Amino acid sequence: MLANFLIGLREGLEASLIVGILVAYLVRIDRRDMLPHVWTGVGIALAVSLGFGALLTLGPQGLTFEAQEVIGGTLSIIAVGLITWMIFWMGRTARHLRGHLEGQLDKAIAVGKGAVITMALLAVGREGLETSLFLWAGITSAGSSTAPIVGATLGLIAAAALGFVVYRGAARLNLRVFFQWTGAFLVVVAAGVLAYGVHDLQEAGVLPGIDNLAFDVSGTISADSATAAVLKGIFNFSPQTTVLQAVAWVLYVVPTMWFFVRTAFRSPRPSRTPSPEPAAATTA
Repeated sequence: MLANFLIGLREGLEASLIVGILVAYLVRIDRRDMLPHVWTGVGIALAVSLGFGALLTLGPQGLTFEAQEVIGGTLSIIAVGLITWMIFWMGRTARHLRGHLEGQLDKAIAVGKGAVITMALLAVGREGLETSLFLWAGITSAGSSTAPIVGATLGLIAAAALGFVVYRGAARLNLRVFFQWTGAFLVVVAAGVLAYGVHDLQEAGVLPGIDNLAFDVSGTISADSATAAVLKGIFNFSPQTTVLQAVAWVLYVVPTMWFFVRTAFRSPRPSRTPSPEPAAATTA
């Protein structure tokens, strides 16, 4: 539940901040006539994201077990790739997000209403599709439990509320620090989703080694216990983990976390101020 809450909070906050920046900029430059077109783009993006989530949930139904496992495993791995890209992109650009979006909006306004709708659709829709895919992977890996759905919903609600508060100027949020620490946590979450995807492909027979266990702690941590539920909900931990799952987890976490820490936690370089030119010599 905590992992899905964090995903919903982070991704939802990104979308809320994007919408808030676009709306605030149009108000500031006195182009309120473009606000309905921004909201049209946002509405289309939300509809597309919900439709994509429904397709992921209902599409594989009726297929064989092996086909469902292949689809689930493949989409889980794709979700890890997208969330990894998102983590690094936001870690690098959080400080410049406002300027980037305002520049794009200026170009869209110069083209016309359709460009403004498209710009808002793409900016928010990307976040929505990423959120749908990653939340689907997390919820699917939890089985029949409703906790991930509740966690994701609460995270999205909290993101919308926080985004509104920031937009109204009632609170300030250090985006760089927020995306640094949530990004580091999501690297570990993504590793669990990757391991789960590998296990799905093993069950489908696409990958070998389903019976080759790296460890089995089910005698200590029962799959039905509260401890197992918490570990699975946050890290996708399984008491019975295959060697291939463990290898995939380690090979993802170690280099990804190393590169992320070096990229996102690096102190920004101080801006250089030109030294004053020496005064011209004067002659008597």
